[in-house]
Amino acid sequence: MDKEEFRRFGYEFVDWIADYMSEVAEYPVMSQVKPGDIKERIPSGPPLKGEPMEKIFEDFKKIILPGITHWQHPSWFAYFPANNSPPSILAELLTAGIGAQCMIWQTSPAAAELEEVVLEWLRKMLGLPEGMTGVIQDTASTATLCALLTAREKATDFEANLKGLKKPLIVYASEETHSSIEKGVKIAGYGKESLRYIPTDNAFAMIPSRLEEAIVQDREKGLSPACVIATLGTTSSTAIDPLDAIGKICSKYGLWLHVDAAYAGTAAILPEKRAMLEGAEYMDSFVFNPHKWMLTNFDCSAYFVRDPGTLIRTFEIHPEYLKTGVDAQVKNFRDWGIQLGRRFRALKLWFVIRSYGVEGLRKMVSEHIRLAQTFRGWVEDHESFELLAPVNLSVVCFRLNDGRPEEALDSLNRRFLEGLNKTGKVFLTQTTLKGKYAVRMAIGQGTTEKRHVGGAWDLIVEKAKEAF
Repeated sequence: MDKEEFRRFGYEFVDWIADYMSEVAEYPVMSQVKPGDIKERIPSGPPLKGEPMEKIFEDFKKIILPGITHWQHPSWFAYFPANNSPPSILAELLTAGIGAQCMIWQTSPAAAELEEVVLEWLRKMLGLPEGMTGVIQDTASTATLCALLTAREKATDFEANLKGLKKPLIVYASEETHSSIEKGVKIAGYGKESLRYIPTDNAFAMIPSRLEEAIVQDREKGLSPACVIATLGTTSSTAIDPLDAIGKICSKYGLWLHVDAAYAGTAAILPEKRAMLEGAEYMDSFVFNPHKWMLTNFDCSAYFVRDPGTLIRTFEIHPEYLKTGVDAQVKNFRDWGIQLGRRFRALKLWFVIRSYGVEGLRKMVSEHIRLAQTFRGWVEDHESFELLAPVNLSVVCFRLNDGRPEEALDSLNRRFLEGLNKTGKVFLTQTTLKGKYAVRMAIGQGTTEKRHVGGAWDLIVEKAKEAF
């Protein structure tokens, strides 16, 4: 492909994306294809000779697009949002065009220094403690694994554990914690049996007294409590663990405190939501995802640490081929995480923050929270529905309830949700809360307005009647 052909298709693709963004509401939110439909339309082997871009692009539209679930649809109410925005897309285009590999300062000084500056912007926007230092990871799952590995290295008796002279290190998290915690605990070498799930209260938040009980019991058994993972905005219901009380316990017993705020962290840009960070001075590490609720393309996860030296000592490497003459003067982010190779993720974040400003981002987040409260009111006022969790941010957990036994209610709500999503007009997902099957209404897509939420509610009421 020569320069002029690249230019022609570049314009065509940008035109298509611009149209897609304005027309995405016309697509079914969730892909309607069946398993195997896409594979059947793609040759089983690669082409021997190159094919023209016209044909490739047509196949993208005819074969690939029907198998896409449209996360940027204004009626996307599933999981959590994974927002993008025009400024972020344009930055990704530049990032792809430059093609830089940003593992150390020398491989692209602007990438390293922009990452430093933008993460400091984020720290100030959220009101995180002075002195916390940030780095961009790909996802919160990776950031949490970094925290677990760092906590493991910092544990005073880790070397003895390696030699089999001491008993295992223990990790604590609420029973509502994200599934990536168990995976991280296994990858980091603690072992699944070393993860303690702490009970939650009626608001699905960790109970601090039960955490302390578990720590004391493990110490009495001769085990080594090492790390606590608190969650601000649990996946199922966006419960907020009491950070201050948990932090004091961690300080008392010398445990690493990692805070997973993957989704909810963005809400801390609102002064009225800053209370969730009370006790932040106890945090050793903290993660949130701008790629969820801050209009920044996936992937972009902001990871902050109180003591960068501990993080670096966990991951630093010094092969001769990576040494440079400025290493003592700069941050080489290859030593701040698992990956050696790194994308230039800071550019899209810089574009987004500059394009919308803090005020623009606050306006969007505040509106989503307001819409969730409106939806909550509709649920509470309707005789067929039941609210199942506090609405802390922009997720509403509810279900149909006509008084039938719990097992029958679960079946009823599964049937209701399946019928709702089959329409293609909205997409919601499910969870379980204290054993009860719940439907989740997650409001957070960048273009979602009250009319989309209202339309979803009308459809929900209609499908509820059919489900009974």
